[in-house]
Amino acid sequence: MSLDVEPPDPPELEEIDPNQYEDAEIVGDTDYRRTELEQLLREGAWEDAFEEWAASSDLEESEWQIVLDLGLIREYDFFWDDFADRVGYHAPGIPEDWKHRDLHPELDSWGTVSGINAGLTELGQIVCEVLKTEYIDWEAEYDAPDDLPDFE
Repeated sequence: MSLDVEPPDPPELEEIDPNQYEDAEIVGDTDYRRTELEQLLREGAWEDAFEEWAASSDLEESEWQIVLDLGLIREYDFFWDDFADRVGYHAPGIPEDWKHRDLHPELDSWGTVSGINAGLTELGQIVCEVLKTEYIDWEAEYDAPDDLPDFE
């Protein structure tokens, strides 16, 4: 399946401590390089990743419209994790209390909510992979302590 829609503008990355997210723990350097990542997203990484994701996405256009209507794209966060030598991310999602909050008239089932949330997570992962493999040319600056055991 695929999603035939235009890529939205990339998110603007705000200065947030990723350790505030339940799904992220960053150790070491706190230079998250958001300025550089945001520039790379604007220079094509976002569009490249979006097109790759859309080509295999299970979301339907009506579900994608819900994502756009709720402004979820602007809630993505991408940051450099120097310790792990990777791009980390936090994907937006529709909250568990979506039904009580009456977030969108087209949200009508847990299946729709789960599909949207899974799709947004997959998009975030692909953006990280595209950034790391095709756009980032810097190396991690973390140096492991000398007293770590040698497991070879």
